[in-house]
Amino acid sequence: MIPAMKAAFLAVGSELLGVDRLDTNSLAATALLERYGVELKYKAVAGDSVADIERELLGMVSCCDVVLVSGGLGPTADDVTREAVAAAFDRETREDAAVVANIREMFHRMGWVMPEVNRRQAMVIEGAQLIPNPQGTAPGQLLRADGAAVFLLPGVPRELKAMLREFVEPWLQSNTCGQVRETQVLKVAGVPESELEERITAAYEEFGRENVTVLAKPGDITLRFTATGEADTRQPRLAAMARRLRELVGEAVYSDRDEALEAAVGRELIEHGASVATAESCTGGLVAERLTRVAGSSAFFEGALVVYSNRLKTALAGVPEALLVAHGAVSEETAEALARGAREGLGTDYGIGVTGIAGPGGGSEEKPVGTVHIAVAGPRGGKSRKFRFPGDRELVRWQSSQAALEMLRRQLLQGHE
Repeated sequence: MIPAMKAAFLAVGSELLGVDRLDTNSLAATALLERYGVELKYKAVAGDSVADIERELLGMVSCCDVVLVSGGLGPTADDVTREAVAAAFDRETREDAAVVANIREMFHRMGWVMPEVNRRQAMVIEGAQLIPNPQGTAPGQLLRADGAAVFLLPGVPRELKAMLREFVEPWLQSNTCGQVRETQVLKVAGVPESELEERITAAYEEFGRENVTVLAKPGDITLRFTATGEADTRQPRLAAMARRLRELVGEAVYSDRDEALEAAVGRELIEHGASVATAESCTGGLVAERLTRVAGSSAFFEGALVVYSNRLKTALAGVPEALLVAHGAVSEETAEALARGAREGLGTDYGIGVTGIAGPGGGSEEKPVGTVHIAVAGPRGGKSRKFRFPGDRELVRWQSSQAALEMLRRQLLQGHE
């Protein structure tokens, strides 16, 4: 039993040092390690260099109990992880005939002849245990070195995730203290991070600051809370934390799942048997695009009007010309008219109207860049709000779409007749 283990993750591949490929394997590994109370202390990316991989490995095993290495197990000349690990720990390598036969059989099943270069994937480090790879040709390896357990895993994400699930997780179950760490989330919209922080201060005191985390991005916050222990104590504690956080945050909580706001709004629309359409100017159809990301959105989404010009605001959304002249395209009155036009023109229960100045140009002293008016029209009337969003054009448009979806969700919570 190894209590309070510490881990490191090394992603191998020169492509990960460029601009075209990101390391996502470490995220999957970290999620698994956290679940078993293993703290990830260090992660790094190394190119396809024996010397660089060797240097990183030696530093990791000196301070960690578990080292996960992904990538560099392929058949080509730049796949040098096996060689680097062998060099780092002064081990020999040998070709495993059974692995060669297995790789050859995999090619045969696909109707191909195994290239001889694939023999490199059958080179096993002295003292290593092979890890089966049912989804690929490169087996993984597990070896003990300088007191650390070193896992060599493929870089292909689906292969790595399968090995994490089928081999690494059982190993963690057997070699950790058995205190599983479980995390749940609450998703929050429409509340600034600083205000949310004030609301949940009591939860920090009750459950421990280290067990509640706020992860914020513009217009959307994830509250993560964690409990450790056996299931019969862990799960009641998580339930108590969820209840308390909901009590403190209130209606701003839109989901207890790790999902986007549009998914929660879609569920609310389905539960109410309601439909929605949009009439959008500065967001250019982004609200509609997000709603149609949701599987089954045809059950609640009818369509959208993208009305950028004043001419089409009038022709398609029915915004009176006189209203545009009197109040301007970026105004509360225009947003309300767009929402009504979407609802009435497309025959839905709810309509969303968005108009604003996304920038970088087009602003004025009276209506600076980031000024956005959003309205929602529904069976019980309508609501509108004026926002001033910070950031560049993309960020203004994103926050506008988030605010529009949250306004619709809040209206749905009030009931649908």
